[in-house]
Amino acid sequence: MNVLLLNPPRFERIPVIREERCEITERYSVLPPYSLLQIGGILRERGHEVSLIDANGFDLNWSETEELIRKSSYDALVFRFTPTTFDSDMRAAHISKQIRPEASTAAICWTLHTVPREVMKESAGLDLYIIHEYEVVAPALLEALSSGRSLDDIRGIAYRKGDETVVNAPAEPIKSYDDLPLPAFDLVPSLEPYHINVPHGKPFTIMYASKGCPFSCTFCTVRRTPFKRRSAESILRELRYLKSHFRLRTVSFFDETFTIDKNRVLQLCEQIQNEDLNIKWYCNTRVELVTKDMLRTMRRGGCRGVAYGIETGSQEILQSVAKGNRVEDAEAAIRWTKEAGIKAYCSFIIGLPGENWDTIRETIRFVKRTRPTGAQFNVAVPYPGTPMYDLAVEKGWVKSSPKWRELYQHAANMRTESLGQQELERARELAYRSLYFDPKWIMGNVYWVLKYPEDLLLGVRYFFKIMNNYLVHQMRHAH
Repeated sequence: MNVLLLNPPRFERIPVIREERCEITERYSVLPPYSLLQIGGILRERGHEVSLIDANGFDLNWSETEELIRKSSYDALVFRFTPTTFDSDMRAAHISKQIRPEASTAAICWTLHTVPREVMKESAGLDLYIIHEYEVVAPALLEALSSGRSLDDIRGIAYRKGDETVVNAPAEPIKSYDDLPLPAFDLVPSLEPYHINVPHGKPFTIMYASKGCPFSCTFCTVRRTPFKRRSAESILRELRYLKSHFRLRTVSFFDETFTIDKNRVLQLCEQIQNEDLNIKWYCNTRVELVTKDMLRTMRRGGCRGVAYGIETGSQEILQSVAKGNRVEDAEAAIRWTKEAGIKAYCSFIIGLPGENWDTIRETIRFVKRTRPTGAQFNVAVPYPGTPMYDLAVEKGWVKSSPKWRELYQHAANMRTESLGQQELERARELAYRSLYFDPKWIMGNVYWVLKYPEDLLLGVRYFFKIMNNYLVHQMRHAH
C-alpha cells in the first residue's frame, strides 16, 4: 500500500508533542515525529510505500497541509493526535475523506487508550484507532487492509463495522525491541526545525531506548506498562547513522526510566566515549535509579542533563500516589547530578491527592533547598484509566467525568479535598515565582555557566525563555 504519515499542524500556532506519555502542547519544544518515523521504517521493511508530512515540525498551517495531502497518492492515512488538540488534529481525517474518500484513516493516541469507543464516537472521519503497541499493530493493520482481510483478528485497534464500533482484544507488545529497523529519518528533509526547551545543540532528535514503566504512580498513564528495552548496540547503531547522515549533536532519550538498566547505561557511555561520537544527550529517570558513580560515568559518556519526576516535596503525598521513593532520594539525586557536572531538571505536580497549602509550601521549600537547574510545575491531570481519575470521580473532585479536550497541564481540571481549582492554579504560579525570582537560584545558574562555558548560550536562551514564559504567557501551554 501507499501510506501517508502525518504529524498534524500546530495548535493555535503552538507546537504539539504527540509522543506516548507526552501528548501535550508545548510552546518551547518542536520534536521530530519519532513514533511515525518508527512506523515508516517498519512499513517499508514490509514492502509498503511510505511518505510523511510533518506539519508541526515545519510549521505548516492547515491550508498548506491540505495542499500537500491533495498532492499525495496514498491508500491509507496514519496520524497522531492528543486529547487537548483532538478537534484540530481530527481535521486530518476530515480532509482526507473529502480528498480521497476510499483511503482508510487511522490515528494513534496513547493517553486515550482506555476510552476507544468515545474516541471513535467523536471523530466521524476516523476509520481506525490504533490504541496501543503501534510497533506491532500498525504493520498488522496495514497488511490486513492491503489484502482485504477482515479486521476482526487485528489486536489493539478500534474500528467501525456498520453503525457500531468494534474494540478488539489488546495487542501483545513487540517481543524484541532490537528487531525494529531504524526509524525512517530520510522522510524528514532535515533535523533543523527540532529542539527541546530552547533552540540549542542542533541537529537534535529524540529517541526511544526503551519504552514502558513497571512502577505504579497512580497519576501516570504509562504505569505498569510492559517494559521494552533496546540493547546498547542497537542504540549505538542508530546514533552512528544519525551522526553520519545528519551530523547529530544532541539527542534526548525519551524513555520513561532511562537508567533502569544500569549495565546498559554504562556500556552505552563507554562506547560513545571510545568511538568519540561527540554526541551530547539528555534523559529522563527516577531519583532512586541513579548513583554518584553512574552519574559521573554518564557525564564522561556525553550526558548533559537528567530530568527527574520529583512530583512533590511532601513524603505524605509521595506515598499517597504510590511514587515509591523518598524525598531524601530526590535531594541526593539532584545534588549528585549537579556535582557530576550534569544539569538537573525537575518536574513537579501541584494538586495531587492530599495537596493543601502546607504540602505546597513543602514543595517550594524543597525547590529552594535543592535548587535544580530548571523546574516545571504542572497541575494534576485526572487522565482516564488512571487510579487518580477513579479517585477524583469517586470523591467528587471533578464536576463531572473530565472532558479530554480540557486536560491541560497548565489549567486545573480537578480539585483536592482542601484546595479548589483556582487555588491550585495560583499555587502553580507561586511555585514558578518562588523559583524564577530566587537570587540563590539565579546566582547558582550564573556560577554554572562560568564553570561550564559550553552552556553559556544555552543558559542565556533559557533565561529569556523563562522570562517570556512567566511574564508574557503566564506559563500557559508550556511546561
